[in-house]
Amino acid sequence: MAAFTDLDRDLLRRCLAKQPGSWNDFVDRFLGLIYHAIHFTAHLRSARLSPEDIEDIASEVLVQILADDFKVLRLFQKKSSLSTYLTVIARRICVHELTRRQTIREAIQNGHTRLIQTAPDDTEAAQKGMEKLEEVDALLRKLAGKEREIVRQFYLEGRTYEEISTALNMPVNSIGSVLSRARSRLRALSDSGQMPVVNPVKTKKTAKK
Repeated sequence: MAAFTDLDRDLLRRCLAKQPGSWNDFVDRFLGLIYHAIHFTAHLRSARLSPEDIEDIASEVLVQILADDFKVLRLFQKKSSLSTYLTVIARRICVHELTRRQTIREAIQNGHTRLIQTAPDDTEAAQKGMEKLEEVDALLRKLAGKEREIVRQFYLEGRTYEEISTALNMPVNSIGSVLSRARSRLRALSDSGQMPVVNPVKTKKTAKK
């Protein structure tokens, strides 16, 4: 992975210290990257997004970066470039939003008028929030072959089971078992003290700063 640069180190320090102008500089530097991550994720999932949809999701990404006193940035362990870390964060949020919107559309088409809940925590979209970039990267270094590729495509590219199945020419029902083993290995690595496991990034919105 690309290195964590001195430029990004200084920008991160300024944001966390809430120095004047730092957030504007952050947005100027990474907004294009966030847009690209949204476009790429939507393309992988064959989802059509209007310019307004893209703006909404990009705003959600920025809101979540700001949430809980920059919690997303405080969780960054500096083992990759800041742009790589933010790309994964943006893809995860985009996947969550696409899943949520699809759930709403299907509920409306089926005539459901009750309050629509978001997907439960055991869905694919929620599972993508379980591990941080550094944790997945640490696991990938210990995997090989199709197992490594499945973990990479699921967590770093936001692909669905069906998309991974098609790309790797393997049964779709085998994808879940591979990812289940991968999560077990992540927990084992954490228990052995080789890397920390943290709570997933929350999706609660906060006011923009």
